[in-house]
Amino acid sequence: MPTQWTEAELWKIASGYRAASVLLAAAELDVFAALADGPRTAGELASAIDGDRRATEILADALAGLDVLVKQNGRYGLAGGVAVVLTADGAESDLALARHVANCQRSWAQLARVVRTGRPAEHPPSIRGEAGDVASFIEAMDNASRAAAPTVVADLGPPAFRHLLDVGGGPGTWTAAFLAASPTSTATLYDRPEALAIAERHLAAAGVLDRVTLAAGDFDADASLPGGADLAWVSAIVHMNSRRQNRDLFAKVHAALEQGGRILIRDVVMDATHARPAFGALFAVNMLVRTPAGGTYAFGELADDLAAVGFPRAELLRNDDGMNAVVGAVKA
Repeated sequence: MPTQWTEAELWKIASGYRAASVLLAAAELDVFAALADGPRTAGELASAIDGDRRATEILADALAGLDVLVKQNGRYGLAGGVAVVLTADGAESDLALARHVANCQRSWAQLARVVRTGRPAEHPPSIRGEAGDVASFIEAMDNASRAAAPTVVADLGPPAFRHLLDVGGGPGTWTAAFLAASPTSTATLYDRPEALAIAERHLAAAGVLDRVTLAAGDFDADASLPGGADLAWVSAIVHMNSRRQNRDLFAKVHAALEQGGRILIRDVVMDATHARPAFGALFAVNMLVRTPAGGTYAFGELADDLAAVGFPRAELLRNDDGMNAVVGAVKA
């Protein structure tokens, strides 16, 4: 951080939306898939993405200006590495994450109104529709976690467990990582039906589906969670909730766990100022515009909320400047 801000430095922050908007719109429109088989003219590209020709050409020129596309002889092609990350079949595909970020960006554009009213932003469906946005969100959680999950699990011991309860387990990324580290263990992945359909595919690809029970439910609405686990994994959930909601969730986890079972919470963990890590302070803004009461929490707050429902002596098991800090506690 500069000790004295300059006009140029402040303007760089203020204008950052422009390049992001161009890249994210192209991801939503599947521009990169349309060019995966080779260069196209603006007219050909417009037909492929069902876009207006003039608008498509302006977008493609902007992408070329950012060096994401290469323009030669009136034809647009992909720059090196783009297909790997921004097409659905790319080896390191983050396409779903890009589309989810585009939805978040539309909410962030309403931040001033949100701060004045205290109400989350309006977020109507994207061009992919509501079902497409839900699918992008679930797949985005895999995009965001697949590289980190094996390392985080290894850093935790990995923890010994007989049966894992993955609360709100989404695409199954973390269930797969835990089961890969503990070949004799089993798991229950508990989430809404639309998430389970995606999880089933990912868990089958990981070769662990035969050790997983897929349990449909809603941890907010359901009175209880599936029982029988000695380890509960609560990943990237607490930031969506108020502290009251988190206490309610922790109480359900406590009731579901066997005696002596453990809860592990993966999320952003803030310092006492709530300004560091900077990622967490900005992520709290994402929760402000996207949820009625979510935020990011300090270790002391999480520890107090765990203790209030029967998880004393919480520990910060893994510190991280992003989403991969882990707090753990044992059922009293």
